[in-house]
Amino acid sequence: MKSENQKIIHSALNQLTNSQEAKHYLNRYQNQHEMNFAVVKVGGGILADELQTLAESLALLSNLGLNPIVIHGAGVQLDEGLKQAGIQTVKKAGLRVTDEACMQVVRPIMYQVNQQLVSALEEQGVRATGVVHGVFECDYLNQAELGLVGAVQKIHLTPIRQALQTGAIPVLSCLGETSSGQVVNINADVATRELVWKINPHKIIFVTPTGGILDGNNHIISAIQLNNDFKHLNQQDWLHSGMKLKLQQIQDMLAPMAISHSVSITSSKNLARELFTHKGAGTFINMGEQIAESTALTPALEAALTEVFQNAFGRTFKPAFLAQLQIKKIYLAESGRAAAMVTVGHDGHAYLHKFAVTQAAQGEGLAASLWQQIKTDHPKLYWRSRVDNSINAWYFKQADASMKSAQGDWVGFSYGLTPTESLGCMQHAFMTDSGWQQQAVDHTQGVKHA
Repeated sequence: MKSENQKIIHSALNQLTNSQEAKHYLNRYQNQHEMNFAVVKVGGGILADELQTLAESLALLSNLGLNPIVIHGAGVQLDEGLKQAGIQTVKKAGLRVTDEACMQVVRPIMYQVNQQLVSALEEQGVRATGVVHGVFECDYLNQAELGLVGAVQKIHLTPIRQALQTGAIPVLSCLGETSSGQVVNINADVATRELVWKINPHKIIFVTPTGGILDGNNHIISAIQLNNDFKHLNQQDWLHSGMKLKLQQIQDMLAPMAISHSVSITSSKNLARELFTHKGAGTFINMGEQIAESTALTPALEAALTEVFQNAFGRTFKPAFLAQLQIKKIYLAESGRAAAMVTVGHDGHAYLHKFAVTQAAQGEGLAASLWQQIKTDHPKLYWRSRVDNSINAWYFKQADASMKSAQGDWVGFSYGLTPTESLGCMQHAFMTDSGWQQQAVDHTQGVKHA
């Protein structure tokens, strides 16, 4: 039955995206240890309004043999429960003050919400295990100010591991215990952070009603590089309250982790799309990596660029091809997984000669970061891409003009140029030497063009 379900799900994924993307991500995730696939944090609002959709998305993963660790809050439910009990909700620095009377309401509601998610998953035909105690060992965060609010001191993985070993999705609540056995309330984002630091998962996902961080026009920001964007974002009037706090908490989470780690904020209905497509469906957040710039092609830089471009394109350069180009700017990510080369083009305009992000880095937001740096340096730019390149849809969004070559084998793009300039530049691009020894067309290995 499981095998048949996997066939159905594979088919569904192929409809979400192309089969190459689905295969790429499935292979990547299935090679992770079961404990390290993903932590999915779900707010109480999602459980109140989108429980069925969330359960379906999580069941899709389970039927592929991918069981995430799910940790949930219950803010909406607790607010309502306390109101009905005649207890005023008091928060300090975003944390719920929890006295004894409040805890008498918190505990049963947390149990109930946990069981609702477990039941919803089981109705989808997947195994799920509720884990409400025994994971978070705590001390009091500030008993005088906050009451029974826990500061996580130690995490016990045995209940999580046992659930995963039986093929079940572990569903964790945000309740902890002190060494004396006192149950304490833990902020859901704080509990998620501590859990992430302990198990070092491949994917960290926050499921929210907005499906991502929204800009001033209520559009989802597709990628955020915290090292480059955090200060700027915090100066914007439209980033406030819950989203501003969440961004700060995500920065606190990622700061001590490896540069390869990231957080995705997405919606319950787009969880699979976020996991199994390069483009994703939400906000991708990482600390970001430095992208070095140069105007001179040194031997060491030539060797590094040759490796990135040839691996991404699956082709070999003509001898000494890069050395004979008239360089405007070269970009190389510190990890060596992304590079771009802008040369002097038609009438002196900037021509994006090569742009590549290796397969290993796809889905990490590195392409967006590299592109932003290029765009900042070059307010006018043109480039070309083979007509069957899988990332042309993305290029169309970056360009304000485009056209197809007479032979139909290339698409030219530009931004910032007048119509006359753009036409001349794109026609020039169609005749520009790519520099490859052979023109085998293979657009499956990385984000690239030309």
